[in-house]
Amino acid sequence: MILVTGGTGLVGSHLLYHLSLQNDTIRAVYRTESSLVKVKNVFSFYTDDKNLFNKIEWFLADITDVPSMIPAFFDVTHVYHCAAFISFNPKDYREMRKINIHGTAIIVNLCIDAKIDKLCYVSSIATVGNSLKGDLSTEEHEWNKELNNSGYSITKFGAEMEVWRASQEGVDVVIVSPGVILGSGFWTAGSGKLFSQVYNGFQFYTEGITGFVSVQDVVKPMILLMNSDVKNERFILVSQNKSFKEIFFLIADAFGKKRPSKKIKSWQTNIFWRVAWLLSKITGKEPLLSKYSARSAHAVSKYSSEKIEKILNFKFEKTEKSVEEICKNYIKEHSLP
Repeated sequence: MILVTGGTGLVGSHLLYHLSLQNDTIRAVYRTESSLVKVKNVFSFYTDDKNLFNKIEWFLADITDVPSMIPAFFDVTHVYHCAAFISFNPKDYREMRKINIHGTAIIVNLCIDAKIDKLCYVSSIATVGNSLKGDLSTEEHEWNKELNNSGYSITKFGAEMEVWRASQEGVDVVIVSPGVILGSGFWTAGSGKLFSQVYNGFQFYTEGITGFVSVQDVVKPMILLMNSDVKNERFILVSQNKSFKEIFFLIADAFGKKRPSKKIKSWQTNIFWRVAWLLSKITGKEPLLSKYSARSAHAVSKYSSEKIEKILNFKFEKTEKSVEEICKNYIKEHSLP
């Protein structure tokens, strides 16, 4: 049996669809009934066949709660650990440590106790070090703990250390480190906001560069790696390195909307995140921009997926095609003309 944590998130829900096409039995962890609606919605982008969703055995549990998770591992042979808390707000750091590091430690311990065959962990390019020579970053570039890293980066790196511990205690592991994941179904969080904002007339852009990848090109290599003899390796998953300006323009063009026309410079975002922080202290609301998200909007980081391409002979979908498909799904879901 296959176990999936974080099955109601972006990666987990798309992963579950692709796993449902196989003959394996699947168990997925969830925390609330309402979250299952989003998974059904994701399935609807692929198919009208409700039997695929019904193949999944949904298991109510919390990855940070050991007693609730122990029964989830009964008869499990393979684990996809997709659950994570993503935030660049410093106030969320303690909660991120609880979910990303402590939660992963619990998953690892249960994998070891259950003697599962293989564990796949979804990490991030946030744990990949930048090349000092200015060329593409690879799996060989080590994360620098001495830098002013975001809480998210710190906790994902800590989670990776727990996964490597599993590899030392008899569990085969693979780690994937995706870039910014583009996918359908989660329009109010993560990269989904880019699509909703551009559709609604967002006018601003920055020229920071990073790696982007479609959610399909995250889950497909995960499944291929789990079904292969590859073990105890990590892989960067990036289709193309593009600027946020390019991504905004691609989304606007796919929607038939006006492209954002106002370039935001780094000194402007530096002022804005400080104002947003002050307002959040006064209002108690989430800041619209944090120090780390402001920094990443202007940073230039480029990544290589050569390792996964060679080992699996895998071909990534062009970002332009991914964006077009996601925009179509956005219009479909919102019943827009």
